[in-house]
Amino acid sequence: MRPPSSSWLHLVTWNVGTASPPPEVTSLLQLNWQGQAMDIYIIGLQEVNSRIVNFLSDLAFDDPWSIFFMTVLSPLGYIKVSSIRMQGLLLLIFAKQAHLPFLRDIQSQFTRTGLYGYWGNKGGIAVRMSVYGHTICFLNCHLPAHMENAEQRLDDFERILEMQQFEGEKISNALDHDILFWFGDLNFRIEDYGLHFIRESINNSRFSLLWEKDQLNMAKKKEPFLQEFMEGPLKFKPTYKFDLYSNDYDTSGKKRKPAWTDRILWRVKPLLHPASEAGETPKEQAVCVSQHSYISHMTYGISDHKPVTGTFELEMEPLVSAPLVLLHPVGHWSAEQDATVSYSTAPEFPSSAWDWIGLYEVTFRHANDYVMYAWVQDNEISSEEDAKQVYLSAEELPAAGGEFLLGYYSSTMQSIVGISLPFEVRPSRTLAEKDLTWDGVSETEKLCDDKPPCDF
Repeated sequence: MRPPSSSWLHLVTWNVGTASPPPEVTSLLQLNWQGQAMDIYIIGLQEVNSRIVNFLSDLAFDDPWSIFFMTVLSPLGYIKVSSIRMQGLLLLIFAKQAHLPFLRDIQSQFTRTGLYGYWGNKGGIAVRMSVYGHTICFLNCHLPAHMENAEQRLDDFERILEMQQFEGEKISNALDHDILFWFGDLNFRIEDYGLHFIRESINNSRFSLLWEKDQLNMAKKKEPFLQEFMEGPLKFKPTYKFDLYSNDYDTSGKKRKPAWTDRILWRVKPLLHPASEAGETPKEQAVCVSQHSYISHMTYGISDHKPVTGTFELEMEPLVSAPLVLLHPVGHWSAEQDATVSYSTAPEFPSSAWDWIGLYEVTFRHANDYVMYAWVQDNEISSEEDAKQVYLSAEELPAAGGEFLLGYYSSTMQSIVGISLPFEVRPSRTLAEKDLTWDGVSETEKLCDDKPPCDF
């Protein structure tokens, strides 16, 4: 399969106000969108419930929001490739299964800015990766609230950019990436205008009257480090502050002024040598970002913020075209016999003693959602120049059989770097015979099986 020259991303930012997930997110994720299917989903949440009991539970298990989005997206062929949580901040990345071998060097980072850097109720969390050889960083932020803290918001964002350090010679911080997406509850407000003027402008859909007094727009005009960030036009209602389960702005005694607190921006790394020598063809950007939608979703009322989404097309010529690892099952597999996997690696692949091969159901949710796994080096049974073989014990194979696939997980690259085509595992004969016998048993006998004697 030829790698794509463009990828479609759908990015969500939502301050969920400690609420539980809503009944459905079809429109939020644009699952009924008639255009191009998404390749990657990026979901950034703020104010996820982080009370001590909830937070400790979420450290041991997936949090309710992660489970919710996995339940929605995994049946559609999306795999959670990374996630990071810092108190109320949560960032989830999902990708189509076919892209997994080309999403590499995945790393995550967090920066606290609350309580002078000691508390994580405010700050930023990031996931960076290489996508078909191009580097992308996703940065989800929750910046300080209130009208008067505009300078503090800018200072905190600068601190987050400085503190987000990644491992790598050429990519050490967020600004080094080919593309940086910056989003979240950035908390910028609308200055000067009174409540009545703002609400009248909104009611008449004259949003452009408010743009020049939006604090982020104002800051972009005078702060050099912000001027490279792009943002689509704000052609939707300000997303804060609403009464719960309502499209009415704040009716409490405080009557806060509406504001576009929830934003999505992006930055393409400038060329180092934009000017070409005499007679040379001007050098083109390696990547191009086009935004196809930038909207809010008014139907969701669980929070005093409305979610905002952006849909992007990334045009970039693939720099890598083949997986680092190719693997496949050897022969026909049965749940009653040890199985063998054959794999080969690219010369540049950094193998490790901690690499493993997992057996997955076809609709698996994430890298650790395996049915079984085997350490590559410990279970190696043959090693040739062009391929190696690893065995999987029959004791761990799924007795019921079914359709599965294999994934090679690289501990160095923190990702699945090779994935097989789906294949069949035949069920064990003992289980099959039991099923046949069970099919011939009456419903009354089934009710009595393995229970105290039934009296009918």
